[in-house]
Amino acid sequence: MNFDDTPQEAAFRAEAKAWIKANAPHEFEAELAKASLGRIKLQKHDIVDVAKAWQKKKAEDGWVCLHWPKEYGGRGASPVERVIWQQEEGIYFKLTSPFQIGEGMCGPTLMAFGSEADKRRYLPKIASGEEIWCQLFSEPAGGSDVAGLRTRAERDGDHWVINGQKIWTSGAHYADYGLLITRTDPAVPKHKGLTMFFIDMKNPGVEVRPIKQANGMQEFNEVFFTDLRISDSQRLGAIGDGWNVSLTTLMNERMSIGARLATGFNELFEFCCNLMTEDGLAIDDRATRSKLASWAVKNSGLKYTSMRTISALSRGERPGPENSIGKLVSGAMLQDIATYAMDLQGASGMLSDPENAEAAGQFQAMLLSSPSIRIAGGTDEILRNIIAERVLGLPGDIRVDKDVPFNQIPTKGR
Repeated sequence: MNFDDTPQEAAFRAEAKAWIKANAPHEFEAELAKASLGRIKLQKHDIVDVAKAWQKKKAEDGWVCLHWPKEYGGRGASPVERVIWQQEEGIYFKLTSPFQIGEGMCGPTLMAFGSEADKRRYLPKIASGEEIWCQLFSEPAGGSDVAGLRTRAERDGDHWVINGQKIWTSGAHYADYGLLITRTDPAVPKHKGLTMFFIDMKNPGVEVRPIKQANGMQEFNEVFFTDLRISDSQRLGAIGDGWNVSLTTLMNERMSIGARLATGFNELFEFCCNLMTEDGLAIDDRATRSKLASWAVKNSGLKYTSMRTISALSRGERPGPENSIGKLVSGAMLQDIATYAMDLQGASGMLSDPENAEAAGQFQAMLLSSPSIRIAGGTDEILRNIIAERVLGLPGDIRVDKDVPFNQIPTKGR
């Protein structure tokens, strides 16, 4: 693959660069520069309001969801042009955080399984940021086993009545809609009795309770459903085929996380170039340089593995299990880099206030957020199983509950 821009790509890059220079909210540039993974906020403005304004401006000139068809709010651009835009958006990409689940996970699922009317109704508003979506998968009793969910949906004529609980739902507290996977038949094996819906998060049957995080943020939530009544028209895919529908969401989720997740390497390299230790600049220390070299190799590996995915998308293929590699490597790398950066800071690493801490406390925020990154979108253990079985072709784990009806699987206390 030739990684240089073609003349057409170079022209597209120049157009994108010029538009961003003329339209970006430069008044927030300094604050966004200090913001790090796990702590993206503004002192005097609501981050969601600012993000919506930026997304709306981009949408008006055709710079959102570039790879989506024009009739659904996109630009009909190539996968490569999408990457070029992401590169040029730079620091302002941090303002896209509220929309990443809708654009990267919910939108593609709706595009694959929704009716034409639903696609034309919801996708343009996802693209423009007018409506925000979340993903309601994980449950307290299920852990990493998505198919172990217990939220029930029971048929009542042309409607469904839903009761249950989800947890770790990112952005549920400001979301307008959400993808919800439920159990509709407990008498069949767990992967076969699931059905996917989309729901209005403002429905009285939905209760959202924010979870306070160690880094002071509230990005995750518990969500409770009490006699939530929805129309069968809100079903995505066939009854009982929710697992297959969810795979579209999960594969896109891992691609989004793995391809766009900051590893912290660029921040660490800059930090080491400026950090003065007792023995001189950190970058001049052989041990530090060895660490940086190792992470530079991994960073390059992630970049070019992502390029493989882009090539597959350009051929019209669905994201595959290989996307788990990027998510697995980048999550662990982020945690290791944040830990090392704090070690370099010594006692001053205890400070986390952006006004007083080294590097505006970026690495402290990264470290506190990194465990959640290694859980979101599949734990390290789940991803290793996917890579082993579906990428390398190794024998699968023994799963004694695979063909057992869900309501016959023993649970604690039985």
